[in-house]
Amino acid sequence: MLRFLFWNLNRKRLAAAIGHIVRSREVDVVLLAENVIPPGEVVWALNSTGTADYTYAPGQCERIDVFSRLSGRMLVPVHESRHWSIRHLRLPGRTSIVVAAIHGISKAHWKDDSQAHECIRFADDLRRSEQEVGHGNSLVIGDLNMNPFESAMVSAVGLNASMSRAIAHRGARTVQGRSYHFFYNPMWGHFGDLAASPPGTYYREESEHVGYFWHMFDQVLLRPTLLQYFEHENLEIVSQIAPGGVQTSLLSSRGVPDASIGSDHLPIVLGLTV
Repeated sequence: MLRFLFWNLNRKRLAAAIGHIVRSREVDVVLLAENVIPPGEVVWALNSTGTADYTYAPGQCERIDVFSRLSGRMLVPVHESRHWSIRHLRLPGRTSIVVAAIHGISKAHWKDDSQAHECIRFADDLRRSEQEVGHGNSLVIGDLNMNPFESAMVSAVGLNASMSRAIAHRGARTVQGRSYHFFYNPMWGHFGDLAASPPGTYYREESEHVGYFWHMFDQVLLRPTLLQYFEHENLEIVSQIAPGGVQTSLLSSRGVPDASIGSDHLPIVLGLTV
């Protein structure tokens, strides 16, 4: 099992919590947004059980820090910008993957239409990366600062991410004579009260008529070629940690992310059986 952790830390120094999640879930690749912890301190926390497996995998992206217990030669940057790092994960004897980690521009700073256009730029960079590495075995993971139902998430020229595994398995759809490859977005299945996990990854109350309260900003998207390696039980919105052996909730007594203990975003962990 190959496991990924993504967490928007909200500029909190949560090295011990990161270390616990990584060790308890046997995470291979750690992707952090809004990280102010020095890389050496993160590496120390990841290796604090006495191993020395994890290293920092630097890149040119300002918003994403990458750590891994895989060799640096296996996680090579392909395209990077201020807000995303697209890397080629090459695993000897196993399926190689394009890993696109993103911290999208916040709704606090940009209007929805501008966010959508930036997401289209990200989707274009990802398509170019797939062409360069020669395959489309792509995983998107990160804080997109958009919900799964927003236009850039479902638009053909955007991420073209379907809530339906069966639809994603079609591979692509045609719009105005052009073919666009699907992503599958499993985060729909975690949105709301039916899943055992929290109803989203981010919570915000707004004093206006339209408000969703819970948001699914932190997401995982998978190309259909990777779905053979994915099962829903291997995708987790983490709400409980136990650094130092003490069970701790990342949620407040109201059941929403507790920024006094963790971040205002909940971490997500994905496992693929590649």
